[in-house]
Amino acid sequence: MKIAQRIRIYGVVQGVGFRPFVFRKAKRWKLRGWVRNGESGVEIHVEGDADAIQQFVQEITDRYPSSAKITNLEIKDAPLQEAADFKILASTLHNRPTVQIPADLAVCPKCLSELFDPANRRFLYPYINCTDCGPRYTVIERLPYDRPYTTMHMWSMCPACSAEYYDPADRRFHAQPTACPDCGPHYHVQGQDGEIHGDEKAIKKTAELLRSGLIVAIKGLGGYLLACDAENEEAIWELRRRKRRGEKPFALMVKDLETARAFIDICAEEENFLTSSARPIVLARARRLLPGVAPDNSDLGVMLPYTPLHHLLFHFDAPEVLVMTSANRSSEPIIYDDEEALKALEGIADAWLIGERPIARRVDDSVVRVSPFGPTVLRRARGYAPLPAAQLPSDRPVLAVGADLKNTITLVVNGQAIMSQHLGDLIKYEAYMSFEQTVHDLLSMYDVRLQETIVAYDLHPDYQSTTFAHNLEAYQHIGIQHHRAHVASVLAERNALDKRVIGVAFDGTGFGDDGAIWGGELFVGSAAEGLKRRGHLRYAMLPGGDAAARMPLQALAGFFVDDPKWAINVGKQLSFPERFFTAVKMVEKQLRTFPTTSVGRLFDAAAALLGFTGPISFEGQAAIWLEHLARTAPLEKVYSFPWNGKELDYRPFLKEMTEDRLKGKDAAVIARAFHRSVAEGIFRSVRSLGAAYEIDTVVLSGGVFQNSLLLADLKELFFESDMHIWVGEEVPPNDGGISLGQAALAAAAHSNL
Repeated sequence: MKIAQRIRIYGVVQGVGFRPFVFRKAKRWKLRGWVRNGESGVEIHVEGDADAIQQFVQEITDRYPSSAKITNLEIKDAPLQEAADFKILASTLHNRPTVQIPADLAVCPKCLSELFDPANRRFLYPYINCTDCGPRYTVIERLPYDRPYTTMHMWSMCPACSAEYYDPADRRFHAQPTACPDCGPHYHVQGQDGEIHGDEKAIKKTAELLRSGLIVAIKGLGGYLLACDAENEEAIWELRRRKRRGEKPFALMVKDLETARAFIDICAEEENFLTSSARPIVLARARRLLPGVAPDNSDLGVMLPYTPLHHLLFHFDAPEVLVMTSANRSSEPIIYDDEEALKALEGIADAWLIGERPIARRVDDSVVRVSPFGPTVLRRARGYAPLPAAQLPSDRPVLAVGADLKNTITLVVNGQAIMSQHLGDLIKYEAYMSFEQTVHDLLSMYDVRLQETIVAYDLHPDYQSTTFAHNLEAYQHIGIQHHRAHVASVLAERNALDKRVIGVAFDGTGFGDDGAIWGGELFVGSAAEGLKRRGHLRYAMLPGGDAAARMPLQALAGFFVDDPKWAINVGKQLSFPERFFTAVKMVEKQLRTFPTTSVGRLFDAAAALLGFTGPISFEGQAAIWLEHLARTAPLEKVYSFPWNGKELDYRPFLKEMTEDRLKGKDAAVIARAFHRSVAEGIFRSVRSLGAAYEIDTVVLSGGVFQNSLLLADLKELFFESDMHIWVGEEVPPNDGGISLGQAALAAAAHSNL
């Protein structure tokens, strides 16, 4: 019996070859009708035999393209339209779009095969792509995702590309960025020798420059990257000097998986990340350290080539291991505009490899690691953004503007929490401008009006993001406490806003309910009912406020608040710089000194005590140094870190550590004991709260929980307990996850009104 059905498919179904896939399946089952992109996903009208339609639906929902993701499916009976064939129709846009924007995809094996096939018309063409791979988010200017609304709109397809584009049997059927050497964009290199045009010549020249030890700015998917030979120590230190990079580690791009294995230990999960379509930077234990790449760090961040251009560079004998770092000055956002790159990178880059295709928005490389509790995204950007991170209960749009460090924003539309890419630290003007642009970008793309939107922001009164939020003419403004947002981000990702948990939020800085600087908080409750603070690290002092975050010795002085005389004696015996003694006096006299429960500063204090007495050059440096020092020693003892039902008291802990240091005990052994002691303090406090409130699930969030050694100790301690540990997986535990937590708590509060 002939019937008709209308099917709506929601999720990541635009820009991933879904319509051509549906077309081919409809043809296979001899069905008629049409498929098109709509505001909320893909719409299908299908007519034919009932059994055939049932088989068709089964196939498109069970065997869809690997880059697609179906989140919901609606099927309704429809009147027959007596269609003569099955067609792909033009996209519709009548209401607010809610479709999920696809992330950028690494070049696929089929395109790579064509790239290096001399008989193929796209031989050595750096912009090769198809429906299974290539740019998405970085070329989309507006929805729906069709070529006229991308940065490829200025290139008209040649007859050969057009024939492929309209051929249902072709892999490039409706591949929006498709092009070839005859009709698409190209690359040229620009430097002291002038300009060299022609893709092959330009890329060969770039490989030659890299081999000779020079620094080249290379235009990629989401912006420019600065590249140099990672085994050329002189080039690396010169890049640090020019970029004012300090000691922050550089990311590496290696030729292939075999080369990666020579530099890092790779488990199965890490290999899956490295070879995934997202192609993130993977942090893993180094097998071979490269001087200058990651000072005082036993990990390396490695990624594989993800664009045709990268593969061509290695094909033309670029060094097998390249530093590939964002093209910017320290802490500024990645540069993505050609003119800006030529101007801002003058004096940093020796040459520029420039591609003609414009970038719609800047997107950094993502960073992931496999922690003891599983995979964790530390920086969510290329390959992951702007895919939805959660489903939230809100009938109104919610805009969450995040924190000022590692900023992201989250926009909730029809319950979908769409997270932006990593935007950087808003204290930098360029990062703040990128933040503003991204807010307006997402609002415009999803046709969201501020007058109907709930805006969520951090309680810190001096945050740039908070001031920005207050200046928006929104439907409602909701302030969200920083550490509650950390916990809520994990609950949102797991679709568990009603779940009662013990929430442990440990980080460096967050504005507390009492006006103090929090950072060592224990909560009880759920995102839906509210998270009540039921414990915290004992209050210490921060002499100089934010300055203590840049100078670990100042943080250490603040933890000696109860015994300044002993602190001075310790400082003299350990020959601390004068800055420490000044900080002790500030604490004693309560001059520009602020109360804090920050566990992040406790890690800094421990690092200072064990020898990290200078300033930090990047966020978390002292804690990273401490972790890698601890990895080199066995566990010999555990310090006292008592829990009294309300506070974790660091004083006995710090006293025992200091005594060991004064006795000349190996700093690495003390660092190892420090990590285990923190883990045991968490374990005891959480077990106590769990028993008191009859809760068996623990959420760990905040920058401190990026520490793999601490997580390994916690996993061991909780192994035989009846408690479950939840950590962020696709949402960063650091402040990059704050916007999702803000959105979740704001949505929960609004739904409870």
